[in-house]
Amino acid sequence: MQNLLLLLVVLTTLTFAIPKPTDGKKDRVVDKPLSEQDHFGDAHNSDYDHEAFLGEDAHTFDQLDPEESKKRLGDMVDKIDKDGDGFVTQQELKEWIQYTQKKYILEDVERQWSSHDLNRDNKIHWDEYKNTTYGFMSQEELEDDEDDGYNIKDMVKRDLRRWETADSDDDKHLTKEEFQSFLHPEDVDHMKDIVVQETLEDIDKDGDGSISLEEYVGDMWTGDDKEEPDWVKSEREQFGTFRDKNGDGKMDKDEVKDWIIPPDYDHADAESKHLIFESDTDKDQKLTKQEIVDKYDLFVGSQATDFGEALVRHDEF
Repeated sequence: MQNLLLLLVVLTTLTFAIPKPTDGKKDRVVDKPLSEQDHFGDAHNSDYDHEAFLGEDAHTFDQLDPEESKKRLGDMVDKIDKDGDGFVTQQELKEWIQYTQKKYILEDVERQWSSHDLNRDNKIHWDEYKNTTYGFMSQEELEDDEDDGYNIKDMVKRDLRRWETADSDDDKHLTKEEFQSFLHPEDVDHMKDIVVQETLEDIDKDGDGSISLEEYVGDMWTGDDKEEPDWVKSEREQFGTFRDKNGDGKMDKDEVKDWIIPPDYDHADAESKHLIFESDTDKDQKLTKQEIVDKYDLFVGSQATDFGEALVRHDEF
């Protein structure tokens, strides 16, 4: 059991994570890389905007006092304004948001690559990955079919299936680009069916190959509350109105894909338009540095504290 707990800790750093629940609500939508926060619930959530705009550096800005936060933000605006005309357009803002998200993925891949490419040959074999990830477990534990919430044997098979799909040239090794597809399959077209399959397997408790209403709700809400929250009631309505498109009372694989990987929706585009709408005081569809700094709380500052002297990574901005 101790080895199992250790494995779960390791795996949380090795594979992509579906966004964490907010206020008890789990979000399975994986084509939503901007933030793990809900953007709009009962009220507008600025934390979503902070993480979309800053990426992994949002926590650093959360520690800034207001004046330092404004100064750093002003310096950042100069980088976003690529053509140097003194204005930030919606396209420039969109590209910046995309950059912050790509930067996180690349840094994650680099960090994990160094941990798994032990012989430094610029490729990772499945056995190399398996030994690094599961090598501390005994053969008995790896072959154990008991299902006490986590079946290790099935977890290894699931990893291997994802690995083989990422191995686009089928040479039994992953290049760094293929390894990125393995770690972040939600961002790669030929990997998206794997994301759908894994989600379906997670939620489909009766193994019928589909997701019923109760399985759908049960994945998001444990039922610990005495009274069903309003958001759960809303999700029940969403299931019947939007998720179960053919009205058969369950979601098949195609319907699950439409749910967790929504087609034709660009989150970076939507977020950049939202930030301009909220900040563009003269309504000219572009932002000056002053307009952005005046709305610093929207971009970076709602959780600012007086810890400005304890900042890290100053030069990055």
